[in-house]
Amino acid sequence: MPTVLPELVSYLEGLPEPHILFDQHYRIVAANAAYRRLFSPRESVIGRTCYEISHRSSLPCDQAGESCPLARTRESNQRERVLHLHHTPRGQEYVNIELVPLRDAHGAHAYFIEKVEPLRVAQRRPAIEGLIGQAKSFRAMLELVARVGASNANVLLLGESGTGKELVARAVHEASPRAIRDLVVVDCASLPESLFESELFGHEKGAFTGASAAKAGLVEAGSGGTLFLDEVGDIPLLMQVKLLRLLESGTYRRVGSTELRRADVRIVCATHRDLIAMVADGRFREDLYYRIGTFPIRLPPLRERIEDVPLLAQALLERLATGRRFGLSRDALRLLQHHPFPGNVRELRNILERAALLCDGPTIERTHVKRALASTPVRTNPWLTPARSVAPVHLAARARRTAELAALHSALQAHRGDRAELARALGISERTLYRRLRELATGA
Repeated sequence: MPTVLPELVSYLEGLPEPHILFDQHYRIVAANAAYRRLFSPRESVIGRTCYEISHRSSLPCDQAGESCPLARTRESNQRERVLHLHHTPRGQEYVNIELVPLRDAHGAHAYFIEKVEPLRVAQRRPAIEGLIGQAKSFRAMLELVARVGASNANVLLLGESGTGKELVARAVHEASPRAIRDLVVVDCASLPESLFESELFGHEKGAFTGASAAKAGLVEAGSGGTLFLDEVGDIPLLMQVKLLRLLESGTYRRVGSTELRRADVRIVCATHRDLIAMVADGRFREDLYYRIGTFPIRLPPLRERIEDVPLLAQALLERLATGRRFGLSRDALRLLQHHPFPGNVRELRNILERAALLCDGPTIERTHVKRALASTPVRTNPWLTPARSVAPVHLAARARRTAELAALHSALQAHRGDRAELARALGISERTLYRRLRELATGA
């Protein structure tokens, strides 16, 4: 084994996170106490390869279908990060790997320092709560969650209904420094337009009929934490303007107040809608789309990660069980894995709950699943139909302008103040307001 500077070994030993030092042949030459506790508490790892310890494999990651940080570092000549599924005494766990090359006096790679950071927001094995899976598409999504989590970037979660967007939003929140504060969920689809602004930003006493006391909004409730706007595609156009102002300036006003307040929240949005098509149709503001879509993450539908059905089924049955423990027969699992699941994980949960109710014994058989599937309403998943063509740019612009003018007309009908107040409420200048009022009057 090569001789390693004792100062370097001492430095690694003082780090709280698991670290190892290995050579160009993947052989571990030093491992700190945190690494030994996590991966090999009973035997030495010195002289063994990193892939033997972490993957129980006889081949390096890139030769076993994994993304190898060492191979990537050799190619880029810089620090690299990847998400891996590692074996530990507690079972398989997702971890973030960060690899740093160390060069010798001639500039060649001599050693590599690997930092291992357990990712606690997701698991490969069934669990009572949290994200579960090991499919390639699931892991690709999880790597994006791990990368963006520690930042303050706005995140847009895109996926079909039932894919677990709130769980992923919570994973983003828990992977961030804001995890010590709250994740505040705003169900945009359930808020009527008349209440949306006061619920989000709060209101002052007397701001409107029934406002008998001042009330803080959800933005204030999420201060220091994360604001999750679920089904952001359902926000009315007039409210989109106010949300855009919050995102652009980090400020807002309570309804009935002139005081400008500053927001300290991270924004995570989610939708099952095609926002690009909505922008083309004039139903969603293009500027807002680019604001919320700083870091988009696509959630894979269940049909793209069908190999995760056994893991998900086991976890869901544990959550559903009320004093009973259920297993799934091999034939029952096979039948589930051939189902298209237009309702995704939510549909899987419903099918399993029905099958459990139809089952009198400890094992859910194929016949139980078949009966549960027979009572599943047949519906078409719009995500599975061919995408409609996007309108030409000039038609999209016209449609958007028509929608904006319609929203302006509604605001004008409801507004009782002067034009300056209306312009402030809409988040536009008075000059722009007067120009749009002329367009409204002439029908242009």
